[in-house]
Amino acid sequence: MRRIILVLRVAVVGSGPAGSSAAETLVKAGIETYLFERNLNYVKPCGGAIPLCMVDEFELPPEIIDRKVRKMKMISPSNIEVDLNLDNKDEYIGMCRREILDGFMRDRAVKLGTTLINGTVYQLDTPKNTKDPYTIHYADHSNGQALGEKKTLQVDLVIGADGANSRIAKFIDAGDYNYAIAFQERIRLPKDKMNRYEDLAEMYVGKDVSPDFYAWIFPKYDHVAVGTGTMKNNQAMIKKLQAGIRSRAFSRLEGGEVIKVEAHPIPEHPRPRRVVNRVALVGDAAGTVTKSSGEGIYFAAKSARMCAETIIETSNSGRTIPTENDLKLYLQRWDKQYGTTYLVLDILQRIFYRSDASREAFVEMCADKNVQRMTFDSYLYKTVVPMNPLVQMKLTAKTIGSLLRGHALAP
Repeated sequence: MRRIILVLRVAVVGSGPAGSSAAETLVKAGIETYLFERNLNYVKPCGGAIPLCMVDEFELPPEIIDRKVRKMKMISPSNIEVDLNLDNKDEYIGMCRREILDGFMRDRAVKLGTTLINGTVYQLDTPKNTKDPYTIHYADHSNGQALGEKKTLQVDLVIGADGANSRIAKFIDAGDYNYAIAFQERIRLPKDKMNRYEDLAEMYVGKDVSPDFYAWIFPKYDHVAVGTGTMKNNQAMIKKLQAGIRSRAFSRLEGGEVIKVEAHPIPEHPRPRRVVNRVALVGDAAGTVTKSSGEGIYFAAKSARMCAETIIETSNSGRTIPTENDLKLYLQRWDKQYGTTYLVLDILQRIFYRSDASREAFVEMCADKNVQRMTFDSYLYKTVVPMNPLVQMKLTAKTIGSLLRGHALAP
């Protein structure tokens, strides 16, 4: 029998798009919500691309979008360039700085009633039964000191939204996952070169920029983000790979000034355990980043919102304490809605990122208008649209042909 309580208490650890999304959803339902963030000035290293559906779904104001990208340029190992353009003027890929996006979403959650705690969580005491609370031990940094003041807080549920190096995941023995390393430089370009990237983003593939991922140039408000990624077993190569993208794009970056250097891990698959007792992981902590594209912002926020909505539903709007099985309902819904997307992107990465020949084929495939429309639809709106069988047959034939030609073109 579930215990009736006055108000459910939930701690959300981490105030990125995942944590803030969860906190906002919970507090709107009248649930007592605490949001932990150890560094309120933290700037998350990130490419910063968000899909159009996120702007609408999460009610993001236009001022947090630095650039509206309507043109993508794919560049093969042999420097063949393919343009992908959005013809609909109302469609775009949003480019943002994480310090702006994260700050907006966190502030909105606080304005709605979330209690923000500027603190570092260093221990989580697990209750011995299904009724007693969790005890969070944290260092409160509100006094401005790095060590902080030791404090505790008791809550009924915990949401771990504290990124790829999640402490909450370690506390619940959620297991490890493989991950990639992303390295990025923010470069302020001369005005004439920055004009090129007004509404353009570029993606480069080739073993010189990444043996298993891609490199990018994404435009921001007054600079570009130039970076690359690779799996952790190749992380010793990351600076050499960054030199590779700098070399490939030299003429476009010449005269630029590096204003910030960033690096961060990117999860490559979900953790073995994402819900344990009354603790749930969301976003990077859970491993919601997609293969092939490396997209994480939308899926982080969406997973957190779905988790929070499940808590509201199964707690009778905060009047009872959900069980582990209740929280696992969030995972079932998540996997049902997005499992196919993750599977398809995993297959694409395995096929097209394995050699320069397959990368040449990948870029050639991107010239096909059906591929472009399917790619944009799946990215902008997070839908997997069934393809006409005849078009599917033609696309399969083209894929095989592209792979064969790729072997001839590969440097």
